[in-house]
Amino acid sequence: MPAKRVSMRKIKEVLRLSWHCRQSQRQIAKQCNISRPCVREYLRRAKDAELSWPLPEGLDDGQLERLLFPPPPQLTQAERGVPDWPAVFLELKKKNVTKFLLWQEYRSANPKGYNYSWFCEHYRRWLGTRDLSMRQTHHAGEKLFVDYAGHTIAIIDARTGDISKAEIFVAVLGASNYTFAEATASQSLPDWIGSHVRAFEFFEGVTELLVPDNLKSGVNRAHRYEPDLNPTYQDMAQHYGVAVIPARVRRPKDKSKAEVGVQVVERWILAALRHCVFFSLQQLNERIQALLVDLNNRPFRKLPGSRRSQFEILDRPALSPLPEHPYVYADWKKARVNIDYHVEVDAHYYSVPHSLVKQQIDVRYTEHSVECFYKNQRVASHCRSRQKGHHTTIREHMPDSHRQYGDWSPQRLIRWAEQYGKCTAALINQIMQSRRHPEQGYRSCLGILRLEKTYGAERLEAACRRALLLETRRYKSVESILKHGLDKTDPAPETETSLPEDHDNIRGPSYYH
Repeated sequence: MPAKRVSMRKIKEVLRLSWHCRQSQRQIAKQCNISRPCVREYLRRAKDAELSWPLPEGLDDGQLERLLFPPPPQLTQAERGVPDWPAVFLELKKKNVTKFLLWQEYRSANPKGYNYSWFCEHYRRWLGTRDLSMRQTHHAGEKLFVDYAGHTIAIIDARTGDISKAEIFVAVLGASNYTFAEATASQSLPDWIGSHVRAFEFFEGVTELLVPDNLKSGVNRAHRYEPDLNPTYQDMAQHYGVAVIPARVRRPKDKSKAEVGVQVVERWILAALRHCVFFSLQQLNERIQALLVDLNNRPFRKLPGSRRSQFEILDRPALSPLPEHPYVYADWKKARVNIDYHVEVDAHYYSVPHSLVKQQIDVRYTEHSVECFYKNQRVASHCRSRQKGHHTTIREHMPDSHRQYGDWSPQRLIRWAEQYGKCTAALINQIMQSRRHPEQGYRSCLGILRLEKTYGAERLEAACRRALLLETRRYKSVESILKHGLDKTDPAPETETSLPEDHDNIRGPSYYH
């Protein structure tokens, strides 16, 4: 209290000015250079001690201080009540629970209990008796720590005898230490994402934050403040509504739960399997899941309960529900839109709006779908096709000048050409074969076929026969043959060749069905 910091000499002066000189508290405060509440407090204490002026003879400063500021009554710990520190530790993991709130509850149950400063100080001392790696406070449902164990387990191929190393994925909830573990073939991106999906299903809920190590599968570029996440990993996080906060480089305390979880899994699961022989991942994971049940049910040494019991009390009620459908693995790539307003994915071509020609877009593709994004906005969606070299085109993506050909198909053009003769059909077929995309030859084919209106079917057939002999596939060449009457001139016998009915280089109408 401020009054206790003033010397006994000044307190005696306060009593003299009040009782002997009859001055007001305001005047006394000004003369003694102290606050008026202090003056009032000193006078109250002197009255409670039944003192008067002049003070009794032989009353020294020590005796006066004990009269004015008597020591608090000495109470035993049993009378005051000592908080249950492990219970306080577990309560602090719950959302919105603070030390001040717990102290208030403690004082309500123990009116003669310790003050808040003592409560905080002794809680810190109790924490100091625990393992250093467990000093962080993790709130229920807040963080999921993920990492791979440093040890691997051998899997033998029963047919060939080849030995592969299975990686061990570990996920630990921050509040309850509830642990998930499984074996995967590698640490590649599909295995990394798949382990997260199965971990969320194991916990039957989603935390607010994911704390991975700076593994390349999850983080493209490690950075202290703004790490660059892998697009697929970020896409998975958005699907589950979870934020990803990678641990800082060379900061093991950022992922201490994962470090401890990995250590526990290595000691209680991997060590127990060291003499076992496995011939498949499924066989290995069945054994891991059985040992995982024992691990989560094992009682804590320094806290009440087990990982399982604390999960039921703390984390399970705080986890967000799983989405309706699990995340479907998707790859991402950057692609530049070609002049034919298509982008390539695994040697197949998918259309996007023609206004995006030459623009760079993001392509997300799963086993069954292909989605195109421009500036984070989806601009196209297709069913994935496995036909290499083919096109998937949406009519609305075509420019107006191309849509007039949208109702045409290669087989329709060939059937039209067959009405005028075999040479006309063969030339039309060769024009579409010579283009990377058959649609790119539609304009030339339509132009050649429409020459029949001007020159007739017989002359068009003869002009196409001559164009085939000259190995020209251009509309202007056929038009020039007809304009100059070259179709009426018999070609040299040595240059004339017969066209085969069936040949490997001639696809025929059935090819386009």
